Amino acid sequence: MQIRQQHAPSYYAASATPAPERPALDEDIEADIVIVGGGFTGVASALSLAERGHSVVLLEANRIGWGASGRNGGQCLGGWSGEGELVKQAGPKAEEFLWNTRYLGNDIVEARIQKYDIKCDYVRGAATVALNARQMKALEEEYADYAEHGLDEVVELADGPALRKHVVTDAYVGGLIDHRGAHCHPLNLVIGEAAAAEKNGVKIFEGTHVTKIEHGPAPVVHTDRGKVTAKYAILAGNAYHALEKQKLSGYMLPAKTYIIATEPLSDALVQELLPTNLAVCDANWVLDYFRLTGDKRLLFGGRCSYSNRDIDDIEGSMTPSMRRVFPQLKKTRVDFSWGGVIGIPLNRVPLIGKVSDNVFYAQGYAGHGVNCGHIVGEMFADAIRGKETGVDLFDATKHFRVPAADAIGGPMLALGMSWYRMRDALGI
Repeated sequence: MQIRQQHAPSYYAASATPAPERPALDEDIEADIVIVGGGFTGVASALSLAERGHSVVLLEANRIGWGASGRNGGQCLGGWSGEGELVKQAGPKAEEFLWNTRYLGNDIVEARIQKYDIKCDYVRGAATVALNARQMKALEEEYADYAEHGLDEVVELADGPALRKHVVTDAYVGGLIDHRGAHCHPLNLVIGEAAAAEKNGVKIFEGTHVTKIEHGPAPVVHTDRGKVTAKYAILAGNAYHALEKQKLSGYMLPAKTYIIATEPLSDALVQELLPTNLAVCDANWVLDYFRLTGDKRLLFGGRCSYSNRDIDDIEGSMTPSMRRVFPQLKKTRVDFSWGGVIGIPLNRVPLIGKVSDNVFYAQGYAGHGVNCGHIVGEMFADAIRGKETGVDLFDATKHFRVPAADAIGGPMLALGMSWYRMRDALGI
């Protein structure tokens, strides 16, 4: 019998909307599309396809939202990771795609929240903040790009005093406020979308470990107790699955990130920290991020580890960073601490494409999964219906592959990230 792992003990798990524990697949079935992975990409793809009238089966090894989708920082930010590299390789076509889809994920999420009455504490408003003049100059250039594309009303460039009206700290010299960016309870969002998918006919199986994919005119996805034969298959994993090694291994390395959440804060203290309720991330390469939850806790994340080693004392490691930004919290209790793995391609461009004509894959959003997972779900649904999408754009992107990534990739990436941490510390 397959034993599934329950959700990580986090603030999200403790405050999650009750969800049924779905059975494991124990038979041979058929569908139009079979999806492997129950995070944002898998669930968003399932819902998009079901809304278009397809029969869909979704297979999840643990629980819906078990991985990064259910324990991330909850920031739904516009844009993609690795945009500069994608434009460098594909030119104007990539630039046009990136600007056309910048807030598409946010639009999809907001429409589904309204359509399916999903309760996930979704709030608009985000900011990227600068710790030094070099970072502020980069944000000024980013603002100019928004203005050039007619989006100058969406973002707001704020110097130090203006930023402190939103983020009450002396830690930053300024920032770029994004009024279309947002934040939410990500586990409740993916749970709500899974329920909506089921209402549209999607069959979801949890505790179902996929062992292999048999390619052909009709792909067959084998599990430990059954199989699904379909017209198309979608691999919607990220840092955890190891399918299609010949095609996909070595391009993406896992990074561990950590989050703490305080006790609920008073209204007065909230006004002393984040009076306009923005989700905030700094402009460091190895960044910190924070926001308020629906019940007025401060959620503070960061401290990425690329060495494949867990931090034993997450609270002890994260709390000093939180209190450097907000000394007002020096006596505030931390109620939750947790971590998880995100997938980061070496060039930061997500790995999206086809293993074969009827098997799609997506992984490696490098921290942009809430927004981009939903965009990719639409991209896959359109591609299966023969509509031009961005799948071919990403599929043509050249990625750097690390030989023997499982053995040497983590230490090598850890060394590289140590260099970037030093650059962040020196402000260069």
